[in-house]
Amino acid sequence: MTRKVTKAVFPVAGLGTRFLPATKSIPKEILTLVDRPLIQYAIDEAREAGIKEFIFVTSRGKSALEDYFDSAPELEKSLKAKGKTDLLNALKQTDMDSGAIAYVRQKEPLGLGHAVWCARRLIGDEPFAVLLPDDVISAERGCLAQMIDAYEQSDGGSMVATMEVAREKVSSYGVLDVESEEGNIVTARGMVEKPDADKAPSRLAVIGRYILSPNVMNHLHEMKTGAGGEVQLTDAIATEIAIGGPVRGFRFRGQRYDCGSKSGFLQATVAFALERPDLASEFASFLKDVLAATSAARRA
Repeated sequence: MTRKVTKAVFPVAGLGTRFLPATKSIPKEILTLVDRPLIQYAIDEAREAGIKEFIFVTSRGKSALEDYFDSAPELEKSLKAKGKTDLLNALKQTDMDSGAIAYVRQKEPLGLGHAVWCARRLIGDEPFAVLLPDDVISAERGCLAQMIDAYEQSDGGSMVATMEVAREKVSSYGVLDVESEEGNIVTARGMVEKPDADKAPSRLAVIGRYILSPNVMNHLHEMKTGAGGEVQLTDAIATEIAIGGPVRGFRFRGQRYDCGSKSGFLQATVAFALERPDLASEFASFLKDVLAATSAARRA
C-alpha cells in the first residue's frame, strides 16, 4: 500500500534578484497576485491536497514570511469591532495551527537540491511533496491534489509534474526522457537538467511540483554538483531512476504561470484578476481601453 503524503517542503531561501529593488526588503514569496501573496497560493494548494506538515526552507531576511503565517490579534480585533467579516475571514486563511509550520535555514545558496536536503531530518523516511511557489498553477482541482490522487493509485516511487514546452525553452528546465505513456502518466527512463535544445530527450519539462521517495534524500546527501555548479534536485531524481526506482511524470490539468519572471508574474496578475467576480468587469474594460490606445499609438 502506498504511504500517504502528509509533509511538504517549500524552498523559499532564494534572494529574488530578478525582482530587485522590490525584494531588497520584501521576500519574493510575499509579492502579491491581486491580494494574495505567492506563498499563499502554494499553501492553499498543499492544504487542498491533504498536507498536514509544512516545512519552509528559508534564509536570512525572510522574517516577514514567517510573520505572515502568524496570528495578528490586534488586526483581527479591529476588523471584528468594525464588522468587517469578509476581511476577517480572508485573514484567517493565513493562520496556521501551532506546530504545523517548521522553518529550517539554508545557510548558503547551493541549489534547489541542497535546499530540499536541508529538510531531511523533518522528512525522515516518509514520501514528501515539494512545491515551488514561483510556479503558480490555476486549476479547478489543485495540481498537487491531482498528483496525489494519481500517486495513491501507483506502487509508490516518485512523481513530478510535467508539461510540454517549446523546443527553444527546454534549456530552462529539467526534462524527462520518456520510456512510456499511459493517459496523463509518463514513465521516465531518465531526466536531464537544462539540456541544450538539440540534445533534449523530449519537450516534457518538469514543473515545480514533486512527490518524492525518501530515497531521493539519500542521493542529495552525496552533494554532487550539476548544472550551474549547484546541487540539482533533478540529478538526484535521475539517480533514483538509474538504480531502478520508479519515477513518473504527471501531465496536470491547469494553467501554469512562471512567477519567477516579471513577464510571467504580470501574466498571472492579469489572469487572476479577470477570474475575480469583484474585479473582472472593470479590469477587462480597462485592459480593452489600454490595448485600443496602444494600437492607436502604433498607427500614428
